[in-house]
Amino acid sequence: MVENQNDNQNQPRRKSGNKIIATAAIVGVVGGLVGGGVSYYAMDQMNNGQANNTAQTSISSSSSKVSEKSAKNGGTMTAAYNDVKGAVVSVINLKRQSASSGADSLYSSLFGDDSDSSSSKSGKLETYSEGSGVVYMKSNGKGYIVTNNHVISGSDAVQVLLANGKTVNAKVVGKDSTTDLAVLSIDAKYVTQTAQFGDSKHLEAGQTVIAVGSPLGSEYASTVTQGIISAPARTISTSSGNQQTVIQTDAAINPGNSGGALVNSAGQVIGINSMKLAQSSDGTSVEGMGFAIPSNEVVTIVNELVKKGKITRPQLGVRVIALQGIPEGYRSRLKIKSNLKSGIYIASVNKSGSAANAGIKSGDVITKVDGKKVDDVASLHSILYRHKVGDTVNVTVNRNGKDVDMKVKLEGN
Repeated sequence: MVENQNDNQNQPRRKSGNKIIATAAIVGVVGGLVGGGVSYYAMDQMNNGQANNTAQTSISSSSSKVSEKSAKNGGTMTAAYNDVKGAVVSVINLKRQSASSGADSLYSSLFGDDSDSSSSKSGKLETYSEGSGVVYMKSNGKGYIVTNNHVISGSDAVQVLLANGKTVNAKVVGKDSTTDLAVLSIDAKYVTQTAQFGDSKHLEAGQTVIAVGSPLGSEYASTVTQGIISAPARTISTSSGNQQTVIQTDAAINPGNSGGALVNSAGQVIGINSMKLAQSSDGTSVEGMGFAIPSNEVVTIVNELVKKGKITRPQLGVRVIALQGIPEGYRSRLKIKSNLKSGIYIASVNKSGSAANAGIKSGDVITKVDGKKVDDVASLHSILYRHKVGDTVNVTVNRNGKDVDMKVKLEGN
């Protein structure tokens, strides 16, 4: 349990050796994928007194000894690790625990009773989850840290455990759920090292990399694992209906690694570790499939988050659902032509929005954007996100069995 403390706290967080701490992976943004955050619960589990059963083994004076003249075994990635180890931190997500009973909390969640809102606001801050982060810039009296959005999601407060063991309070500068990135800031006086971003466009399959972070939480802070890049640009579909291009690696990524650094042999951060594939769609266990957000995308997003606090993306101004997700029994009710096998059904159109101004109506089915076929929401977003707010795109809709082309000026979200 961690209470809200001032920035002068200089003792590393210690977990009691007399308690069993259960960990559970935070579910990531892709089906079958888990984010690298580690979530703590059941903090007051039973004490089994296992320490009393520890066996001790004595070593006789005639045991073999390690030569004092042994040479240091310098690994090929040691220098790269030294370039970033002081810049990789543990990020602690703190939530206030309500003083209400479990029954009261259940009643509140089901029926919306806010009678215990005051107790939840005054509740004690406790560690909800932990992840990792990378200090990448020191400017205007602040140190800036990039991490994953899911690491800090739902937090009432955020703290950062530095590489030197000092825990300091952090502020959320901005966050973006689409890319799963967030930026934190701390007082610049605590920054002892910043990491440098490399160019992710020059990555190659088979290239050696290391992942640095805090698997299973701050107890294992600054853990480093080595692997190779399996794919420099793998496109995956997220649960939010977006497509995301990521770096695939077999470097071990575990709960708590989220937001940590993927580093090349030059000591440059070429990705932010975000998630891993734990099992396939049929339940088969999977090993060695981790994913990181490419550094070039990270730089673009964090710069905008520092400047604006959020990311503005182009959109049409409609609510949609893929035809594939509409049961056959509902298609006739929605007057969808039976010959339409794929496309995006427009459920509603925002009044005075871009789509409405272009003449798009509820019930239309988007089949193409800029001449490219769209089968699902992911493919629609993939095309739109290549544009900027204010750009004009050509949208082809099927209306009453006929294709109609319309020019739509993209609006911001």
